[in-house]
Amino acid sequence: MTSDAIRRKNKRLALVAATIAVAMVGLGFAAVPLYNLFCRVTGYGGTTQRYDPVAAAEEPKVLSDTVSVRFDANVSPKLPWKFYPEHPRDTVTIGARDMTIFIARNESSRPITGTAAFNVTPDQAGKYFTKIQCFCFTQQTLQPGEQVRMPVLFFVDPKIKEDVDARDIQEITLSYTFYPVDDGKKAS
Repeated sequence: MTSDAIRRKNKRLALVAATIAVAMVGLGFAAVPLYNLFCRVTGYGGTTQRYDPVAAAEEPKVLSDTVSVRFDANVSPKLPWKFYPEHPRDTVTIGARDMTIFIARNESSRPITGTAAFNVTPDQAGKYFTKIQCFCFTQQTLQPGEQVRMPVLFFVDPKIKEDVDARDIQEITLSYTFYPVDDGKKAS
């Protein structure tokens, strides 16, 4: 093999390797949004749905069936907040809008911004638990000693009764965990 042939082969190999490297980096950046989309569509891991009135063809049908919803509240050890549901349990009519309130209080001596991660258990219920309005959609800043009431407006989609894996669910748990927004400072 001539040296020109070897150089061409090496250039081709380098081009293939560079293309693979660029594709891997692109997939790395796309992985998180694609995973989030997958979770929202399927309810995987207890991911709830977000109600879009524009996309909704019609309001959900209200059934006579009910389900118990338990509300769970947690706070990262790095966030000096008290956080809890006003009422830890509610019985909701499937398809009807309902509301619950969570209370948060900043126990520190400075303003702190937090963000809430959420999920629903059992996992099969995630794709049927739809939030219309939620404090978890935006970051929350509390002043020192400030206490706020944060509503969650939601409904359980009647389609849950058509799903063989979910129709017998008697209790759904909506769980939130608040974390400090990383601003380069430690919570005090």
